[in-house]
Amino acid sequence: QVQLVESGGGLVQAGGSLRLSCAASGRSFSIYAMGWFRQAPGKEREFVAKIIWSGGYTDYADSVKGRFTISRDNAKNTVYLQMNSLKPEDTAVYSCALAPLITYHLQEADFRSWGQGTQVTVSS
Repeated sequence: QVQLVESGGGLVQAGGSLRLSCAASGRSFSIYAMGWFRQAPGKEREFVAKIIWSGGYTDYADSVKGRFTISRDNAKNTVYLQMNSLKPEDTAVYSCALAPLITYHLQEADFRSWGQGTQVTVSS
């Protein structure tokens, strides 16, 4: 069983920055990839970014490309999301997730463990 704990959310003005962190812990687990997803009120959860643990390949939703950066610290089993140039439409609950198995075409369903989420609110 793996636990994911996010931190770093909060309230920020448009144009500002926030850095989210997500630490994975547990007795025995493997990481193929970790990702960030978000869900705004009244909307479905959507993909934000993911990183392949070995090699560091990254992928982003078009809506955040050039503004958000996902990174990892292998030694700490921690993934980060640096969010710059934030917009009011970025307001959502951000959750990190872990995909344990090697998968050729990683989908949301492959992320088996999820954190509780952290609120990000961007004021205009």
